[in-house]
Amino acid sequence: MKIGVPKEVKNHEYRVGMTPAAVHELCGHGHGVCVQADAGSAIGFSDEDYRNAGAEILDDGPAVYAAADMIVKVKEPQANERALLTPGHILFTYLHLAPDQAQTDDLVKSGATCIAYETVTDSHGRLPLLAPMSEVAGRMSIQAGAHCLEKSMGGRGVLLGGVPGVSPSRVTVIGGGVVGQNAVAMAIGLGAQVTVLDRNMDVLRNLDHLYGNRISTLFSTAATLYEAVTESDLVIGGVLIPGASAPKLVTRDMVSRMPEGSVIVDVAIDQGGCTETSRPTTHDAPTYMVDGVVHYCVANMPGAVARTSTLALNNVTLPFIAALASKGPEQAMKDDPHLRNGLNIYQGRVTFREVAEATGYEFSAPESLLGQ
Repeated sequence: MKIGVPKEVKNHEYRVGMTPAAVHELCGHGHGVCVQADAGSAIGFSDEDYRNAGAEILDDGPAVYAAADMIVKVKEPQANERALLTPGHILFTYLHLAPDQAQTDDLVKSGATCIAYETVTDSHGRLPLLAPMSEVAGRMSIQAGAHCLEKSMGGRGVLLGGVPGVSPSRVTVIGGGVVGQNAVAMAIGLGAQVTVLDRNMDVLRNLDHLYGNRISTLFSTAATLYEAVTESDLVIGGVLIPGASAPKLVTRDMVSRMPEGSVIVDVAIDQGGCTETSRPTTHDAPTYMVDGVVHYCVANMPGAVARTSTLALNNVTLPFIAALASKGPEQAMKDDPHLRNGLNIYQGRVTFREVAEATGYEFSAPESLLGQ
């Protein structure tokens, strides 16, 4: 199979779908790989590195799409990229379709086989291809939040960990999943006063076991969420319903009652955000103000640490790329129900229930289309 790796075109997105090491692995199994010129140069992977690994270097994105059977990316294809997809293409990347009607419409029309990293599962029901980026985003959320609390950024002018004689900042983490766990670890490391909310008692017990009285854990209800958010200097939104739009847990009223200059970092913005006042931003213009509260809602946070993120992502995507290339998408998904859970669009049909419900399409079970 011919695998294509285009250069990402989203604002300040420097990650790349495959490293030279991944290319070398696939070429060693007899597959062809074409990489767009300068696709990884911003993070230290030169065209010569890719050539030495066995890849062909092509001048631009359209040439990669025209030459490849499977497109391996990082972020969802932008409108000009979606126009290059055909029914013969396999698209393997993050998609986040539920809050993105235009992308869903275009991918349905393309006829391409579209497999989303964020809905591939494992035998424990986890999301192994989303996890490394959630780890990065969770850790970055505290860095970004601490920076936004500085007065020059519109924040309260407080230090996250305080100093002797001055109280630390109050950080509330909504959701104790991978994002939340990593945010908690970073916030504790910086000396903040941390509260984490979740509706899964096992998650809260695990966090309590790890950190004891260094954090407060709360079962998430409307009342506990309201109290925690409105008393916080920094709120981290780490809520996830796999494949679905994020629930709007933080209301505009809560935001209006937060202290002047407090900060919200909505890591759930890829899935629409978990705050009523959230809207996607970019690394060029990462923040905006609502009711005196700084909102940081960058939709590709891990792109800011693109080399770390690319290496972490390739560690988990490579086995799936190899399976799709070696077996073909249909057989690979028949053989692996966890990879099959990643199938969002196939033959012009929406094959992930939550995406269908969010975008108004009829849901088609992937098993029926794959002939199982």
